[in-house]
Amino acid sequence: MPIVPLSNATLRDLPEGVSRPRYDRSALTPGIVHIGLGNFHRGHQAWYLHRLMQEGRALDWAIIGAGVRPGDAVMRDRLLAQDCLTTLIELDPAGLSAEVIGSMIDFVPVEEGHGPLIAAMSDPRIRIVSLTVTEGGYYLDATGQFDQAHPDIQHDMAHPDRPRTAFGAMVAALRARRQAGHPPFTGQSCDNLQGNGAILRQTIVGLARGSDPALADWIDGSASFPNSMVDCIVPATGDAERARVRSLGIDDAVPVTHENFRQWVIEDDFCQGRPEWDAAGATFTDDVHRFEAMKIRMLNAGHQVLANAGEILGLPTIASCMEDVRIAAFFRKVQIEEITPHVDAVPGMTPMGYLDLITRRFSNPEIHDTTRRVAFDGASRHPGFILPILRDALQAGAPISGLALTEALWARMCSGIREDGSTIDPNDPLWDALKASAEAARHDPQAWLAQTQIYGDLGQNPRFANAFAAWMSCIWADGTAAALERYTAEAG
Repeated sequence: MPIVPLSNATLRDLPEGVSRPRYDRSALTPGIVHIGLGNFHRGHQAWYLHRLMQEGRALDWAIIGAGVRPGDAVMRDRLLAQDCLTTLIELDPAGLSAEVIGSMIDFVPVEEGHGPLIAAMSDPRIRIVSLTVTEGGYYLDATGQFDQAHPDIQHDMAHPDRPRTAFGAMVAALRARRQAGHPPFTGQSCDNLQGNGAILRQTIVGLARGSDPALADWIDGSASFPNSMVDCIVPATGDAERARVRSLGIDDAVPVTHENFRQWVIEDDFCQGRPEWDAAGATFTDDVHRFEAMKIRMLNAGHQVLANAGEILGLPTIASCMEDVRIAAFFRKVQIEEITPHVDAVPGMTPMGYLDLITRRFSNPEIHDTTRRVAFDGASRHPGFILPILRDALQAGAPISGLALTEALWARMCSGIREDGSTIDPNDPLWDALKASAEAARHDPQAWLAQTQIYGDLGQNPRFANAFAAWMSCIWADGTAAALERYTAEAG
């Protein structure tokens, strides 16, 4: 089979059966700047927009990509070399399918001080600036408030024209728009944070207030920051994914594989208009919170329940974790007894129905979603996904044994050694500190809970501290498998 290099010029030459843009990409004009051009964005938000463009809609909402880290320049080079086209491969156990999407038209240069990014966002044609910068990227302290003491934030407050952060660049662009008499853009977080729009507002307004209080007031009163819930499992791209796209006859340096499921629930609050994403399957509602609570507490927390145990036992993917009877039983018991009681139903879906849905999704053998990827940045994911459930359960006097075991498994994973003796490579921005605490916790479990930047006052709760200590002792004395079996044998 001939291999077709992906570009505008070769779209007609793509293999039969591969869907491609039907619209004239040269006629697209920009409406969105997206910061954080990873796989999730291209398999989710960019896909919804592509679907509209296939119907002749939203042609003035094309995406300009952006990044703020030096490594983002690599993604920029790869995408520009193929005219910002992306091959999406749907990994359905019933059969593989592929499509090429073209809703992105440019990628701004990645430079220190972010001058090109600020200029792009200052353009009045840009009506939405969206972000996927990970859950831990919003400069929040242990209480969830804006951390204005962080060195990056202090730098951006002192040097607003040459910021380090994406948020500093957004503030600089909003300042330029205000000075030019242009309206603000909508700031749209697409990260897995409960109340992500409110958090983005808090970060942007808080940062602006540190250098220009009048600008902060203008942003707070005029800009929009809609809350949203996003969902699609999108594995990282590596050699296997590039080989898969070549097997289809396409040479794509940055293809995206994804599951056969997407969900996007959005608060309809856009100060400068928006694409008709609902026509492509998104849901607009005033009650995003219940949707995101279900997803974050069951899917995202469930990922942490699985990944830490899987990493310790050397299981490579989430699907392989679900194939392990011990981990699968642990996952289901924690969900039924300790997570779903703290989740409300949403229109069309009960918590138990959602559990069945995510069980099928996690078990999809075609999705090679690595335990390493899912376990990454636990210092942000556990406080964001697990600990809020734990707090609610403690307050309600509800069961917490499995949640405590989940935290003990995370601590055991951060010791950096699997049970077969192999090394777990650093997998967290705070890895060195986590590893030191994990090693100390082998003999003194309180050493792990003393990380107040993660646990706050939870480490002082006797019921949680005692349960955590008991599981730590069990894991180190008898092994992870024994701990899992002991938990699943507990009376419900």
